[in-house]
Amino acid sequence: MDKPCTFCGNNSFRQTTVQYSYENEKYSLVVDEVPCEQCEYCNETYYLPDAVKKIQQAFIDKHFRIKRKKKG
Repeated sequence: MDKPCTFCGNNSFRQTTVQYSYENEKYSLVVDEVPCEQCEYCNETYYLPDAVKKIQQAFIDKHFRIKRKKKG
């Protein structure tokens, strides 16, 4: 990244993959192998644009599966 970590101010990041998980009252979503950059000091995670698209697509896919089950 070209900016310091917004959480701790460190300037060193590593590229890695993580498991993204989201949960609310109605839905839960887990996406494996999401590419990101993590601060080497505090592990704050920054998702790359392609990763955000992957997460959004997984959420859309799951949402429509749930809607289809309710209709059928």
